[in-house]
Amino acid sequence: MLQKKGLLIAVLLLAVSPALAQTESKPVFGITLSGFVKTDMIYDSRQTVSIREGHYLLFPKNELPDKEGRDLNAASSFHMLSLQTRLLGRITAPDAFGAKTSGLIEAEFFGTSDADINGFRLRHAYVKLDWTKTEMMIGQFWHPMFVTESFPEVVSFNTGAPFQPFNRAPQVRLTRVFGRWSLAAAAMAQRDFASMGPDGVSTVYARNGLVPEFNLKLQYAARDEKSGSELLLGLGGDVLTLRPRTVSTNGYAADETMTSTAGMAFLRIKTKGLTFKAEAVYGGNLHHLTMAGGYAVEAVTDVERGLVAYAPLHTATGWTELMTNGKSFQVGIFAGYSKNLGAEGEISGPAYARGGDIDSLARVSPRLVFNSGKVRLAAECEWTGAWYGTPRADGTVGEIKLVSNVRLLGAVYLFF
Repeated sequence: MLQKKGLLIAVLLLAVSPALAQTESKPVFGITLSGFVKTDMIYDSRQTVSIREGHYLLFPKNELPDKEGRDLNAASSFHMLSLQTRLLGRITAPDAFGAKTSGLIEAEFFGTSDADINGFRLRHAYVKLDWTKTEMMIGQFWHPMFVTESFPEVVSFNTGAPFQPFNRAPQVRLTRVFGRWSLAAAAMAQRDFASMGPDGVSTVYARNGLVPEFNLKLQYAARDEKSGSELLLGLGGDVLTLRPRTVSTNGYAADETMTSTAGMAFLRIKTKGLTFKAEAVYGGNLHHLTMAGGYAVEAVTDVERGLVAYAPLHTATGWTELMTNGKSFQVGIFAGYSKNLGAEGEISGPAYARGGDIDSLARVSPRLVFNSGKVRLAAECEWTGAWYGTPRADGTVGEIKLVSNVRLLGAVYLFF
């Protein structure tokens, strides 16, 4: 009897073992969650141009004298916020169209406006198809002008803005790898980061422009496995078309568009102990990249119908960063500069721009970072200066005066 039972068990094992082997070798698909909890403690020496109750700082507010000549914006402030807390899901899925497939969903509690502060909002959501040397990404992700391999690793959530492009956009991006070189082309729309216009900040101007925003980026990356050193450099170009109005101020159909271009160059050098980064950006109408600038009415082309032509306002920026690469302790310093270069000619109407009365901006922010296990403690001192003045006929600014803010920032992270 025991022999019969043993024989039956052996037969069952032989029958089941191929199925078990197939199950074990079958890839596992699904979603893996990660993210972090973060709390920021913020002190500012004066009032600032910022969003989410001062959390995302751009630059200090201009002086605002009262009847006795005292600056009303000289008041300092303190705040604590945990709205950067973030949740990320990485998705793996079966092959499709002969490509490896993957996806990503990332959200945080930053909200979509100051009225929605602490609201759970979408950051990234995309699908990737990877054919080894060719990759297609469809969804919402960082704008190509934000170089994910080389950006300021400051403690502040502004991530170097307005000196560094900061934008996430719905897009279709195709990347082709040629050895150490890669070429990426992207067509984009606007969502959370929109252009300014006659009706305020809105995606409607880009939607009515009918043409997607186009970007082309060439990148070179090399790594020495023996020394651990890395080199990254690249160039990028961007074209954006807006239609500020579909109806003129006199009630006639308006189909005038405004096309602007932008370019960038970036560099990252990493050694065993240090990382150096630098980037330069020049272009017109950079408002949707969370930078200074925009566009203005250049001329009235039809007085009776109220039709106008538009001209981009140009901005040049540059930033650099030096940091140590220690696992437990890091020191870093960021420096940035932005210059308002105005329009190519005189403008005759309103300007739709960020910082239209600012000639230039500058920032220096040293930081300290301590890591222990999954916990990080970080401190940063951020000085930002804005040279306010009087706008000239060509959109540049004269009669300037420096206004500055000092931000002391402490942050606590728990990664998971």
